[in-house]
Amino acid sequence: MANEDVQRTLEELSRNLQESKAWLEEAQRVAHVGYWVWDLQTNRVIWSDETYRIFGLAPQEGQIDLAKVRESIHPNDREEVFRIAEESVRSGERADSEHRVIRPSGEIRVVHSLGDLKKDSSGRPYQMFGTTQDITDRKRAEEALRRMSRSVQESNARLEEAQRIAHVGHWEWKIETGRLTWSDETYRIYGMAPQERPIDISILREMIHPEDRESMFRKAEESLLSGVRADAEHRIVRPSGEVRTVHSRADAKRDASGRPYEMFGTVQDITERKRAEQALQQTQIYLREGQRLARMGSWAFNDEGLHWSDELYQIFGLDPEKGAPKIEQYLTLIHPQDQAAMAETIKTMFQEHSGCDVTKRIVRPDGQVRYVRCVASPVIEQEVFKGFLGTAMDVTEQELLTQELRREQAYLAEAQSLAHIGSWATNFATRQNFHLSDETYRIHGFDPRQGPPGLERFWATLHPQDETLVRATLEDAVRAGTDYDIRDFRIRRADDGQIRFLRTIGHRNPVGEIGEYVGITMDITELKRAEEERERLRQLEADLAHINRVNMMGELAAALAHEIRQPIAASITSANACLRWLARDPPDLKRARAAAARIEQDGNRAADVINRLRSFYKKGSPPRREIVDVREIIQEMTALLRTEAFRHSVRIHSELHEERPQVLADRVQLQQVFMNLMLNAIEAMRDSGGELTIASRPNPEGQLVVSISDTGEGLPADSAERIFDAFHTTKPQGTGMGLAITRSIVEAHGGRVWATTNSGAGATFHFTLPAKAEEHA
Repeated sequence: MANEDVQRTLEELSRNLQESKAWLEEAQRVAHVGYWVWDLQTNRVIWSDETYRIFGLAPQEGQIDLAKVRESIHPNDREEVFRIAEESVRSGERADSEHRVIRPSGEIRVVHSLGDLKKDSSGRPYQMFGTTQDITDRKRAEEALRRMSRSVQESNARLEEAQRIAHVGHWEWKIETGRLTWSDETYRIYGMAPQERPIDISILREMIHPEDRESMFRKAEESLLSGVRADAEHRIVRPSGEVRTVHSRADAKRDASGRPYEMFGTVQDITERKRAEQALQQTQIYLREGQRLARMGSWAFNDEGLHWSDELYQIFGLDPEKGAPKIEQYLTLIHPQDQAAMAETIKTMFQEHSGCDVTKRIVRPDGQVRYVRCVASPVIEQEVFKGFLGTAMDVTEQELLTQELRREQAYLAEAQSLAHIGSWATNFATRQNFHLSDETYRIHGFDPRQGPPGLERFWATLHPQDETLVRATLEDAVRAGTDYDIRDFRIRRADDGQIRFLRTIGHRNPVGEIGEYVGITMDITELKRAEEERERLRQLEADLAHINRVNMMGELAAALAHEIRQPIAASITSANACLRWLARDPPDLKRARAAAARIEQDGNRAADVINRLRSFYKKGSPPRREIVDVREIIQEMTALLRTEAFRHSVRIHSELHEERPQVLADRVQLQQVFMNLMLNAIEAMRDSGGELTIASRPNPEGQLVVSISDTGEGLPADSAERIFDAFHTTKPQGTGMGLAITRSIVEAHGGRVWATTNSGAGATFHFTLPAKAEEHA
């Protein structure tokens, strides 16, 4: 009986033990907690079923080798876990670690392990008993909670930052207590440090600008009564005294009975926006005024239609009250000759979504024609066509000036072509051509249609014998920063190889860079040929003048013979007298010396006549201009022609101005002018005798006027206008060249010659010479 009780008790205990074990296993499964036993002597480990499941293994009987446990721990945590275990064995303290395990499937789980030591009677540890809990889900939840917390904190921070950036704060007003709760940004808007002090409605009232205070609180009361959102702009005064403008909005919260108990709202600092609006308004005023001054209007076309600025209406002479015209109406404003082209431009703009830049004429309603430049650009947003933006500028004055400039440029180009003068602008240091006129191209044999040639191509046209001189002159001018004038050099044209003579003048640009010059190049080939021809004609004229002088010498032969014979005869008489005084005994030296002095005087007088004759008669000397005294030449010619005049009963006298004018002239040629005119005057009085008057006076133009008058027959009535023509003569034996040569000489000296009929008898020949002229090359 006792055995049966014991047996039943054992069976009962066994069942209880099994149930306890089952409950323990269930508890471990639910809590994801397993236990383990580590035999420190054998390094074998016993795991509970839940421990197996935590490690991703199927529960099994028996022990597990510690090496297999080691492999299940995450490589990055392995050393730390066993270090903690070994430290626990040494110190006897509980082992406690969180680490990761790797299941056979590769899944990573996070576990929390605790382990306590068991020791024998000697105190030596022989076993460690511990638990392992799978805390993966808890860790994930904790991480999610941390992320959520961070997200909330970040959201709050972003909200605060957004409020700070947007200058928007929020507030709550407890209506019953009057207490206000402000966000940090609300404090900043009102010029206070965040949460600086509690705020109530009375403090707020004092911070609202006095001029806005009553209206602000009236709107708040109306909102509480009506339930409509409060919305107001007003000014506040910060503690520093700074005035700011804010925009406030608020809604009331109500209880079940509809009574408001709280108001929640926002406040935004719109000071900068208000200032920007004011600045924008001012800018718009400036823009309108600028458009008015510049005569430029703007327009925009989009889905909302066509918008014109005020100035654009003014340009087209339209009424802004009637709105912008439709395209069809707009085209009727275009000049008939420009309508088709403008219609095609508009069509292309809409088809191709392209811009335009055109100048056309418009006809305003008052009939006035104006030139308008229209510029338009398409508006493209994210590759989608939205419309056009453009401007229209009244360019009437500019267009008329441009047309005038084109005409003047055409006239200039034609003038340069006729004169063979080209203009240019070049930097000789950088070898860059800024401007070349068409005539400059043609002079050097280049085609303007082929574009501007480089400076080296111009160098290449220089004649080899002149290239060194031209280059050296230009280099010296650039180095010294001076102007230059190369009067004569040759080129070989690039197109036909023709040799041309050029002259170039360069003016250094004082405000330009080093080596920058503007200038002209002249083709002087024809001028050179004309100069050669003129030199040949001059030589022929000189020969004719010489012949004329020879002829005059023939006419003066008797008078000259008398002039020379008289001093010679006197010399012979004085010589005989001298011989007689010397033949006396004793010789009369005093009287002999007097006779010899008379011989010398008469000889010099004869020599003077001969010298004057030689200087007048000599041939081949080139013209040589010098400062001469006209009074001396008149005296010389008077002395030379006195005998001829006496022979024909002509009296010569002078009426010269008291000043002694000096002119730049060739002495011999001037003598010939006086000789021709004085002989003509004597010739006119040869049968009747008379008076020859030589007069001189300055005229208002600063010239010397010389007049030679006679009392003879006067000018021929039928050919008075032809007397200065070559080969025209009224003398039976005349050549017709005297007066022609006279005119040629006077005009070559910068004067003119003419003849007038006297009020009494005879005629007067006049000629002018530039007085006080400076000698020049």
